[in-house]
Amino acid sequence: MRGASTVKWTDTHNIAMALIALYPDINPQYIRFTDLHRWVITLDDFDDEPNKSSERILEAIQLAWIKDSD
Repeated sequence: MRGASTVKWTDTHNIAMALIALYPDINPQYIRFTDLHRWVITLDDFDDEPNKSSERILEAIQLAWIKDSD
């Protein structure tokens, strides 16, 4: 995602695409939300408050990751 605009928690598709690129061998169906949260907040272009996430947001990112991995 280098060179892209900043990413917020609501940018679930962009986050999922970045995670696919960074973790190609991870099956997103089996990730823990604690790991997912950590991976998102450490993305180069992530620019949002780390504690603004919720289970709903993390689930949306996970679902986008699953969908975009196919």
